[in-house]
Amino acid sequence: MILKFFIGDVVEMKKKHPCGSFQWEIWRLGADIGIKCTGCGRKVMIPRNKFEKSVKKVVKSMAPQDLENLKE
Repeated sequence: MILKFFIGDVVEMKKKHPCGSFQWEIWRLGADIGIKCTGCGRKVMIPRNKFEKSVKKVVKSMAPQDLENLKE
């Protein structure tokens, strides 16, 4: 399954950050994903495949509404 992520999405990870927060905001997309802890503001970069395995769910999506309706 291919997961679609967008800048500004808030995701919940399987493991918590040392500050106690499970939620991260995506700030960069590419081969590496840049995420920012919503608890303390720490920014980290992790490889896309490791990120996709670590995501539990998308808490808040910034997906454009038209993207969900496209069926090509």
